[in-house]
Amino acid sequence: LSSRHNNHSVNKEHTYVCMSLDRGSFSVVYMVREKKTGKLYALKCLKKKHLVQSNLENEIRVLRRINHENVVGLEDFYESRTHYYLVMQLVSGGELFDRILDRGVYTEQDASKVIKQVLEAVSYLHKNSIVHRDLKPENLLFYSAEENAKIMVSDFGLSKTVENGVMSTACGTPGYVAPEVLAQKPYSQAVDCWSIGVITYILLCGYPPFFEENETLLFSKIRRAEYAFHSPFWDDISDSAKDFIGNMMEKNPTKRFTTEQALKHPWVAGNAAKDVDIYQSVCEGMERMFAKSKWKRAFNAAMAVNHFKKGGIFQSAPAPSPSSLPCATVQSSSQKDCEMSDDVDPNGNLIPDSGNLSSSIPVENVCAHLRVHPAGNSTKEDVQFRPSTR
Repeated sequence: LSSRHNNHSVNKEHTYVCMSLDRGSFSVVYMVREKKTGKLYALKCLKKKHLVQSNLENEIRVLRRINHENVVGLEDFYESRTHYYLVMQLVSGGELFDRILDRGVYTEQDASKVIKQVLEAVSYLHKNSIVHRDLKPENLLFYSAEENAKIMVSDFGLSKTVENGVMSTACGTPGYVAPEVLAQKPYSQAVDCWSIGVITYILLCGYPPFFEENETLLFSKIRRAEYAFHSPFWDDISDSAKDFIGNMMEKNPTKRFTTEQALKHPWVAGNAAKDVDIYQSVCEGMERMFAKSKWKRAFNAAMAVNHFKKGGIFQSAPAPSPSSLPCATVQSSSQKDCEMSDDVDPNGNLIPDSGNLSSSIPVENVCAHLRVHPAGNSTKEDVQFRPSTR
């Protein structure tokens, strides 16, 4: 293999022993051990013919500029005649939500510590003119299985290096994307801060601030920044936490907190976060909305893409009452039908019946992460209208 550094090719003799970790449509990920040093890495292998679909060049370009303790790093990059190989830092601690569910005790202070690390990582990115553009819990991983393991920000497939500070490509994951992106207006680094606000909201109650079975209604709520701190779910949460979220999820991006402002907020930098156990209420919400349903009906990516193409994302429609929303049927990985229950979340939306859903269904099988780009505005870094297949 030829190792490429700074656009130069040099011969290196690295031998790895590997085992498969994950297989996607465009890539295979292995856990590898370098024989010479015994160090473990994650090796992402991708066929060159899939380069356009995977947006790999952009990801590599960004990763080569990054060196931060809370960001998953690129250790090396190789290529053969048919494949590209990314040697990545191995992160083995699991996803954020899974660790919370396994804790047994969980407080605002725990959430504050997580968000502080995310803010420090994203602040570093912003200072280096990098916007992540797809911050969500699935991309926040623990470095190891140790109790006090640090948080690592991952997945830079949609990230962008921005010298002038303005972007216009509509992309991201529904539910976490900022209002200005959905409005198809030029946007800035502030979109990452909005996403962090959404993540903070979920970490403190277990359910998302925006959730609709109908994607048009969902987008409309996000554009209006229409969310609330519902009782009794938020009764024991501090006013400081709510103030922090309000500043991060400010509709106007020019008034929204920057990462530097957020890092100085008392809920993050001070002692304002409560040390009261909220494990039960948060986990009940997470298990119902995320851990078992895996956002089964949170979004139909294909329908959303069609809305973007037609330019009618936000057609006005009366908001249906919970009882008028349809009971949808979804397919599990075992092809058994799973019926939606008549339960509603605090926002008045139908939620899946956790008792009928298999916890073994991979999220990738039931809800693709939407990565949408407007027609006629594609670049080498931006692939038009494709749901993520990783």
